[in-house]
Amino acid sequence: MPTVTVIQPKTADEANRLMRVAAYCRVSSDSEDQLNSYNSQLAYYSHLFDGSETETLVDIYADEGITGTCENKRTDFLRLISDCRQGKIDRIYTKSISRFSRNTRDCLKNIRELKSLGITVFFEKEQIDTAKITDEIMITIMGGLAQEESISISQNLQWSVRKRMQNGKFNAPSLPYGYSRINGKITIIRSEAEVVRYIFDCYINGIGMESIANSLNQKISKNEKGFIWCKNTIRYILTNEKYTGDAIFQKYYTANQFPYKQKENKGERDMYFTEDVMPPIISHEIFEIAQKIHKNVQLAAGHNKGDIYTFSGKMKCSLCSSTYRRKIINGKGNWTCIKHNLNANLCESKPITEVSIESAFIHMFNKIFMNYIEILVPLKKSLQELELKQAVEDKQLIELRRSILQLKEQLKVIAELRTKGFLNEAKFKEQTAEVNVKINKRSKDIRLLSQNDDTTLKDIEMLIDYFEKREHIMIDFELDPFGFLIDKIVVKGGQLEFHIIGGLIFTEEI
Repeated sequence: MPTVTVIQPKTADEANRLMRVAAYCRVSSDSEDQLNSYNSQLAYYSHLFDGSETETLVDIYADEGITGTCENKRTDFLRLISDCRQGKIDRIYTKSISRFSRNTRDCLKNIRELKSLGITVFFEKEQIDTAKITDEIMITIMGGLAQEESISISQNLQWSVRKRMQNGKFNAPSLPYGYSRINGKITIIRSEAEVVRYIFDCYINGIGMESIANSLNQKISKNEKGFIWCKNTIRYILTNEKYTGDAIFQKYYTANQFPYKQKENKGERDMYFTEDVMPPIISHEIFEIAQKIHKNVQLAAGHNKGDIYTFSGKMKCSLCSSTYRRKIINGKGNWTCIKHNLNANLCESKPITEVSIESAFIHMFNKIFMNYIEILVPLKKSLQELELKQAVEDKQLIELRRSILQLKEQLKVIAELRTKGFLNEAKFKEQTAEVNVKINKRSKDIRLLSQNDDTTLKDIEMLIDYFEKREHIMIDFELDPFGFLIDKIVVKGGQLEFHIIGGLIFTEEI
């Protein structure tokens, strides 16, 4: 006879258990009143659930605002996620998406995990509740908006880098093959330098890049850095001026909008040529000969860089960051990761049929077309509000600059008083330091306020205008809409992540 175990029904207390809620907030670490800010939010959420018959507050989790763009630095946020995984929380309340996350990818990743755990999130400012499945696409859009608020952080870093380039004090974070940094000093790796000289000697003596790569692979299967020699690696070495000891900085630059991506500098930004940056491996004469040969080879080939297809230069591998190239497999067009195509052991990404890429784009396009009024119009309104905020900040810039001029005048007066003997040395240094602190604070505020741009708003307006004029859904793949919309496609296993203008990201299954 089978064994039967009786599962007891839930008691009334268990069935009527209060929903356990948590509040997450980020308080500005730049604010002198940070403690009061935290206490006010503590009081707000405590009052919000005080006397509630359905919800009880478990805890309030708070991080400093300066870490908003980097999830692994937000210790309390990680504690919140850990408590959720341990089943301590049923629902999360937060002020806005920008408080919860400033990175769309992390935002969606965390929300999807929380939903899988049966935990919902309510964003008060946007009135978005993840308990409603239809809100996920709005979270993508609002997450993109939240990214706008963190752009200035990246731009401030870029400004600092450019200043160091201008002053000749910039140290590249990575060094080319043949060099290492020991105790802050750049030194030559003798064995690798011999390989670099071998490459230049072969090339100026008429041996092609691919032949040089094959020769090196026969001598040593892998170099010390762990990659297989290929034609592109040889080209990089032959065209890298750093092997002469000099360096050109900002040959590539980072665009000032999400998604951040590197672009070749074709005159959009200043470049900075600096001599004697590192010890030379080859002479300027040999380098110039190699450049002339390379230029002549390009001219002889008619600048042919290979056939250009619809997805050329658009597709990136999420596993190894390599680009995808077109390849005919069984008579059909496929796109494969370059590193996987070179050696399947280097990357596990599988080829994708061209038809499936086109089908995924059509599905994504029609999704936006059918819902652009609900998606893009509210986003445009929010961006316009940010633009109005910028107008206010412009007035603040004027006041800050005026204040700095007044403070500099104060420095002159203090210096004159010191010269005439009305101030002793100690008092002079004390007053000068106080004024300089104020000047530095206002200068920092000016940099933060002056880094915003309206690129995203213009992109969203273009999108709205385009879909307003569009009369029908897409049946077959169309090249013009693809070229207009898509910045890049990131391949993630069985999914394609479409990055479109305006910094928006949509994921489709393949």
